[in-house]
Amino acid sequence: MKNIAILGSTGSVGTQALDVIRANPELYRVCALTANANAALLIQQAMEFKPQLVVIGDESQYAEVKNALSGQGMNILCGEDALCEAASLTAADFVLTAIMGSVGLRPTIAAIKAKKKIGLANKETLVVAGELITQLADENGVTIIPVDSEHSAIFQCLVGEELSSIEKIYITASGGPFRGKDRDFVAKVKKEQALKHPNWVMGAKITIDSASLMNKGLEVIEAKWLFDLDISQIDVIVHPQSVVHSIVQFNDGSMKAQMGVPDMKLPIHYAMAYPKRIQSQFPRFNFMDYPELTFYKPDMDTFRNLQLAYTALEKGGNMPCIINAANEVVVEAFLNDRIGFLEMSDVIEQCMSDLTFIQAPSLNNYLETDQHTRIFARQLVTKKHLAI
Repeated sequence: MKNIAILGSTGSVGTQALDVIRANPELYRVCALTANANAALLIQQAMEFKPQLVVIGDESQYAEVKNALSGQGMNILCGEDALCEAASLTAADFVLTAIMGSVGLRPTIAAIKAKKKIGLANKETLVVAGELITQLADENGVTIIPVDSEHSAIFQCLVGEELSSIEKIYITASGGPFRGKDRDFVAKVKKEQALKHPNWVMGAKITIDSASLMNKGLEVIEAKWLFDLDISQIDVIVHPQSVVHSIVQFNDGSMKAQMGVPDMKLPIHYAMAYPKRIQSQFPRFNFMDYPELTFYKPDMDTFRNLQLAYTALEKGGNMPCIINAANEVVVEAFLNDRIGFLEMSDVIEQCMSDLTFIQAPSLNNYLETDQHTRIFARQLVTKKHLAI
């Protein structure tokens, strides 16, 4: 029986992780649940799973959660420090970090310092501070198991292999809802169109990132740190069917691909059960449903975010932190109809150009960069919005 702490239990990954636990009550028990602002769902989850600790990030909703769960034998806390407490909970055998955005950085560090096995669904942690996180994990002997489908695929392909034998990895991208569209078309799209992902059911932020290819850009940066790769070893290929989740090419020319139906429960279940594989009742892949598997080169002229991510990774330092923070601001602005789809890349690029570059940042440098970038990006968004 593994005790699971889920950071971000009300989001897409968190709710699917709870589905996995429901299907395997003899294997997993929930010891901590956290949410940012969805108090109603958090209360519902806590009543069902009876965790030891419940955390609501939004302090204005603390009283509601505490009153609803009073007398249930749970410890109810709020705020960012409480997230770190959940991440380092003594009872936890496995910590799933499914918090969206850079707010996941501090709790992930707390989990590492507590020597927890970590399932990482919060890619922003490695984007913002990949060098710091991987060094800290090495020092503490902590295993970080990626949970997003692409990096889980690479991780699975590398079981039994040496990292030094990797020649190249191919991260697959569905292409999102605007695959094959030109700049004139994409310049006019609205959030309702961008939120209609052809293959995956995800939260709003990651769905917009998928449409803009920023999601792939962030995954490129994440892959560099997870698997100790050079930029030249990481390629992105568009694969509309989302059946091949990623590919590893080795130095002898052979390749491994991990395949399956596009269902996030599969990498979640793999991470929680690792190093074992546990029988599941999830849908099985049928080749006859996919008579053709196709692959294309990504259009980085139209979808510039992917190129910006490669540029940020090449420059290093706090530059990936800058693009991550700027992207979170512009995605929120796009979802609130304050900025156009292509303008998101314009704001990110200006943040990269104008903000202070730090070659060897400390944790405080990362946190300050994140804060300063958000302020500057919001100013740029306001200027563009007023100019409409």
